[in-house]
Amino acid sequence: MLRRFSQLLSLSLRAACVSAVLACVAAPAHANVVVVLNSGDASVSLLDPTGEKEISTFSVGKEPHHLMATPDNKSLIVASATGNQLLFLDPKTGAVQRKLRDIIDPYQIGFTPDQKWFVATGLRLDRVDVYSYDGHDLKLSKRIPLAKTPSHIAFDNASTTAFITQQGSDQISAIDLATQQVKWTMPVGKLPAGIIMTPDNKYLMVGIMGSDYVEVIDWRTQKMVKKIKTGIGAHNFRGQGDKRYVYVSNRVANTISVVDMTTLENVGTIKVPGGPDCMEVTADGKTMWATLRWSKKVAVIDLDTRSVTKVIPVGRSPHGIYLNNRAPDL
Repeated sequence: MLRRFSQLLSLSLRAACVSAVLACVAAPAHANVVVVLNSGDASVSLLDPTGEKEISTFSVGKEPHHLMATPDNKSLIVASATGNQLLFLDPKTGAVQRKLRDIIDPYQIGFTPDQKWFVATGLRLDRVDVYSYDGHDLKLSKRIPLAKTPSHIAFDNASTTAFITQQGSDQISAIDLATQQVKWTMPVGKLPAGIIMTPDNKYLMVGIMGSDYVEVIDWRTQKMVKKIKTGIGAHNFRGQGDKRYVYVSNRVANTISVVDMTTLENVGTIKVPGGPDCMEVTADGKTMWATLRWSKKVAVIDLDTRSVTKVIPVGRSPHGIYLNNRAPDL
């Protein structure tokens, strides 16, 4: 009797194992995940864009803040500032591809439009690092000291100049990429953060985080041409993808403003509680995903109704966010 029981138990266990294996094989892999950087937890959250829920979380280097795809879209680079490394992920699944260590203090990162240069700001070390890029490897070309707290980056369309905001000194600087020297520095409003170039290559737009507006700058003459009032804590930008509208996150006001880049006017406001920070827009232009820096959540926003439809819990201080199925940056 005991032997018979043991045989039945063994058969049951083997059947259960086979069923589990088949279930794993049949389970579809998650593709086109939403990647969220939890800077306070040193982790990455992967979200299901269809079910609008967290799939998994894994640890990375300390203070991951910003991320971007490589020019060939084969990798997603996560910059871990205090961790002093770049982590390369599969942009569709979030799987780790490789790690590049000893990249010191990479806060914000960016490739020039011509893909020849990779620029990283050192927020805590007050410098900008310029790397040459051959399509796969990065080679340090020069470290350029700047004033206090260099943070965000923009480029001109011809890839001649990198523009850097400096939060601690209320300035922006222009770096000549051919000579890798600072061409000029000019004062702007308090705590400048996000910065973008308008699609026509005419103006820089700077989020003035210490106030409630976007500063529009003629970068060729280094003169401010306009202040666009948005909301307190004007921080970062994300284009609609139509080369006309750009969204501005106002972290303190708990809003996202819609700015028309052709008229330089604020044309709408979306209420987003929780400290909206970085934003992504789906390829069809209908949905925005925004990290909520103060509430450990990500908001899903219907852009037709301009309303939050869902919030998804993630880690502490969520910052950068990326969709593989995304609209163009501007």
